[in-house]
Amino acid sequence: MADCESMLQERILDALAENRSLEIRGGGTKHFLGRRTEGEILEVRGHAGIVDYDPKELVLTARCGTRLSEIEAVLAQQNQMLPFEPPHFGENATIGGTIACGLSGPRRPWAGAARDYLLGAKILNGMGELLHFGGKVMKNVAGFDCARLMAGAYGTLGVLLETSVKVLPVPAHSVTRVMECPEDEAVRFMSALLSQPVPVDGAAWCDGLLHVRLSGSFDAVSHARIGGEELPDAARFWFDLREQRLEFFRNEKPLWRISSKPAQKPFDIPGNWLLDWGGALRWFKSAAPEEEVRKSVARSGGRARLFGGEDSLLCDSPHLIEMSRRIKHAFDPHGICNPGRMHRGI
Repeated sequence: MADCESMLQERILDALAENRSLEIRGGGTKHFLGRRTEGEILEVRGHAGIVDYDPKELVLTARCGTRLSEIEAVLAQQNQMLPFEPPHFGENATIGGTIACGLSGPRRPWAGAARDYLLGAKILNGMGELLHFGGKVMKNVAGFDCARLMAGAYGTLGVLLETSVKVLPVPAHSVTRVMECPEDEAVRFMSALLSQPVPVDGAAWCDGLLHVRLSGSFDAVSHARIGGEELPDAARFWFDLREQRLEFFRNEKPLWRISSKPAQKPFDIPGNWLLDWGGALRWFKSAAPEEEVRKSVARSGGRARLFGGEDSLLCDSPHLIEMSRRIKHAFDPHGICNPGRMHRGI
């Protein structure tokens, strides 16, 4: 365990005094997301270690540089897990970067997002001030909403020094059923599942195959009659989906991340499709013109973003951009921390 809090605070105060911006960097596994920032690199992965973990309270507190793999290994010893199933995108993924990016895996629609499990946070804002939000148990979560601002902020509000997250027991039983069907049929099937009392916590379609993961008690899972065949190595499929290691992602064409209604009919754009989150998240590989993709998706009420592109974090709502600007000014009025990472000039 290493506590680098004082050193990190000193670096921010020095940058503030000299009017220098800082590029906050942890494990670097998600550096490809968002706009490039120009500034002196502030390494935070040395600030590491699990500070507190009480399996009975279902809460774990760790410093930002603690590897995600270390945390998951400790939780596994107690048959517990991070419910939002965060992607790593590399062996150096940290809990700080995981929360800062706010990414969630295949279980997200049923279990919740990363921010939903963030109970508390300690940060260094852009003025070098130590701020504490939330708590380490559910009954002590004063400042709860402010802690959740850190999830998905990509370090633009300050250095996320420490996080307290809620964890949950691993389901007693899990089975994945797989069936062959076209995309439109898969959409109808997954939409129907959302309204049924079935213990689903994963639903994805790719290459003509629909995968549905059932998790819960042995009785609940065994009594769920949804058809299909049991997938022998199901854990490998969901891992590869989460980490974008399926054959679909190896295509060199641009990768689009599309948010849509789960019941949305297949988009009429030529390319390769992968559906996750029961149809609410759609990955698209195509060489189609960017404007064509955006307009086609927008006409159906969806939102398309190039994953890893300069606009991958960009919000197209003037109201939300202005709100982001005001929040940024409150935490980092001089633009020291990751300036421009999400929006130009913020």
